[in-house]
Amino acid sequence: MTLPWLIKTFKNINPIKPTVGLMGLALLALLWSCTGKRQAPQAPAAKDYTQVTAPAPCADSAMAFATAQLAFGPRIPGSRAAAQCRHYIASNMARWVDTVIMQPFGATLWDGTEVRGTNIIASLNPQAPQRVLLAAHYDSRLWADHDPDPNNQHSPVPGANDGASGSALLMEMARVMSQMPPSVGVDFIFFDLEDQGTPDWADNHADNTWCKGSQHWGQTPHTPFYKAQYGILLDMVGSHQPRFTKEEISRHFAPGLTDKVWQVAAAIGHGAMFVQQNTDPILDDHLYINQLTGIPTIDLVQNSPECSFFTHWHTTSDNLDALDPRTLEAVARVVLTTIYADYPQ
Repeated sequence: MTLPWLIKTFKNINPIKPTVGLMGLALLALLWSCTGKRQAPQAPAAKDYTQVTAPAPCADSAMAFATAQLAFGPRIPGSRAAAQCRHYIASNMARWVDTVIMQPFGATLWDGTEVRGTNIIASLNPQAPQRVLLAAHYDSRLWADHDPDPNNQHSPVPGANDGASGSALLMEMARVMSQMPPSVGVDFIFFDLEDQGTPDWADNHADNTWCKGSQHWGQTPHTPFYKAQYGILLDMVGSHQPRFTKEEISRHFAPGLTDKVWQVAAAIGHGAMFVQQNTDPILDDHLYINQLTGIPTIDLVQNSPECSFFTHWHTTSDNLDALDPRTLEAVARVVLTTIYADYPQ
């Protein structure tokens, strides 16, 4: 996850503005003269999200999944902790879903170092023609380049909020959805090597050094020609001061889904957490999902106005103390209600 160079990346995306030519205007005028005053289209009835029946996530369970990931140590490229965490996620997901696919890949870090990563794709009801994608990254950053102590800036990040929180929620949602499956297939994707982009103390920066797992999956999805109705990415979703805003890439590629999720949050009592504010684009896995697969995908990511993302971002203090189980539960409730509103059991 990075912020400083994302504007440059997003400027390569050119929204297409609809236009009406002279012939189109003449046709509209003719239709008006022939039919008289036109009736305004009827807006669809607003859905009462408070009446949606969805499985209930457990704060303690989500927190336990995060705690287990932290117990392995920093999940940095090539480490034993990363391998142990990968096995932990895959073996648990196999209890709740129908298929688990391991997708190994190679990647080159900003300094030319060759590393290996593995995406985990766990699917509930894999034969369903309609699908929803839920994603997070499970690696933690190799360098704490935002640590206030310069002596720590080459140390690995524990990655509690930035990494473990999103993966923990995917696990918790898979657990409860397995007990009450929705009428849609769900693919839970745990991306590797998301957080290994160029450190701040390096000389040269490039956007494509981030999000290696989603770049690989977007180019070679686990199922050829894979499509989903929409996707929701979870990143840094466990803060003690949760604040999620309508980030620009989400609004650009999936404006309807963005509005819906915020409507759900407001309806079920989490409107103070999901702020009605439009904010700048964030370079995250959802960019590559949108660009490479065309699946409209949004990013639920912490946005603290007084700092970059959250106080402990890319520091050695991003440990379990940075997580609030109540936030984890609230975010899971919003996502589950969004899905079950469209695809009830």
